[in-house]
Amino acid sequence: MLLAVSLISLTAPRCAPAEPQGLPSAAAVVKPQAYVSLDPVPRGREFEVAITVEIARGFHMNSHKPSDDYLIPTTITPQLPSGIKLADTIYPAGQLKKFAFSPNKPLDVYTGSVTLKLKLLAQANAALGNMTIPVTLRYQACNDAACLPPVKVPVNVMLEIAAAGAKARAVHAEVFSAASPAAVPANLLK
Repeated sequence: MLLAVSLISLTAPRCAPAEPQGLPSAAAVVKPQAYVSLDPVPRGREFEVAITVEIARGFHMNSHKPSDDYLIPTTITPQLPSGIKLADTIYPAGQLKKFAFSPNKPLDVYTGSVTLKLKLLAQANAALGNMTIPVTLRYQACNDAACLPPVKVPVNVMLEIAAAGAKARAVHAEVFSAASPAAVPANLLK
């Protein structure tokens, strides 16, 4: 009988940890929004995608470079379609803050609002028309007393790809710098 119970417990599916009592879900604490720097994005142009993240008051998430190896970093991971190339991923610096659970060692965290960016290139073979780029935002939200389970939240980036040389306008100046991305030399489009 004991052997049967042990085998059942070994083969039973493992459940994800429940949210701590009285705390909101991890997905409710962090609200991501996607922005694209150009409309439309012509083939042969570099452009940026920004994922702005609003973190609920009283919560934080670890920066991309947390203070300790065991802490879960915040990351964004795009699933790029054919014709879109990743040039760089840019994470802002976090802030060093002390918490009740770590009074002697400040943690490198994001609080309030943070913007994570992808620098992308629309190559010569990028499909023309509307496109969605799925991005996964991974983080662990904590307050001063408890950490919620780590989550991966999908964020869809919507954009339009236009022919090379098409007129593009810079958009979302509140998120991106005023400088417009330059055309990319033809040898980088391959």
